[in-house]
Amino acid sequence: MKLIVGLGNPGRNYIGSRHNIGFSVIKVLAGKSGLAFKKEKESFCLSAKGRLSGSDVLLAMPLTYMNLSGISTAALLKKYKIDLGNVLVVCDDLNLDFGRLKIRPRGSAGGHRGLQSIIENLKTQDFARLRIGIGGPDMDTEASEYVLADFNRKEKKELKAAFATACDCCLMWAESGLAKAMNIFNKKKPW
Repeated sequence: MKLIVGLGNPGRNYIGSRHNIGFSVIKVLAGKSGLAFKKEKESFCLSAKGRLSGSDVLLAMPLTYMNLSGISTAALLKKYKIDLGNVLVVCDDLNLDFGRLKIRPRGSAGGHRGLQSIIENLKTQDFARLRIGIGGPDMDTEASEYVLADFNRKEKKELKAAFATACDCCLMWAESGLAKAMNIFNKKKPW
């Protein structure tokens, strides 16, 4: 089974924020595939299981808040006995232009607290991650304020295309593997 974890914060206050782009992609992916979410108390998440691109896939959204995402991710790996090579984490990235995708097999947290929590809980950086660019704040705005804010009007017009492309990348990863997904989606804006 493959696991795709979308990072975000639970609660109404965070819906539509830049930091919740991982949750948004997982929701779109589940909707396109007709999968329904259920609450998993022991794994501290919402999850949806099904077949995507010919593979058994578990989609998950940790309900632990961003900074504790690793608790839920580690619990899911243990419960479902999933190998690290079958994990993809989807999250936002301040250092990438809006809408740009970057999928990698491993790496540091790069200042992302959700990724840092996963690294600490799994005790490794060796898991795939799909970073979705949200652009960066101007000089007058704190990074924490920027990521928790809603997308601006121009960005909202492009979100549907960004989500569709990120979903295509997840499906490519599930079906054909990381190398093929990297070759296709690690471009300057893929749409």
